[in-house]
Amino acid sequence: MQPTRCLLKGRSVWKGPHIVPLPIVRVVPGERVRPIRTQARAATILPNFVGLKFQVYNGKVYNDVTITEDMVGHKLGEFSPYVGFLFLLLIPLRVD
Repeated sequence: MQPTRCLLKGRSVWKGPHIVPLPIVRVVPGERVRPIRTQARAATILPNFVGLKFQVYNGKVYNDVTITEDMVGHKLGEFSPYVGFLFLLLIPLRVD
């Protein structure tokens, strides 16, 4: 499979990947780098993002996301859920 096809994942080739210009800084050893804050949940994770920390907005708060090699090609929003767990759905309805 061509590398561009893997990156696109279901998106037509002529449209290209959805890449958002984010302020990427190179990590200097021994220096603490602040996470990159973004609301771009649809941004595709690129290979040069590996090892960086992002704070992705879910509509309420910014969730911390550390990028690993397994996340390349996915979207940032996949790792910042915006719907909480609903406990009430697990309780069976009482029938009297």
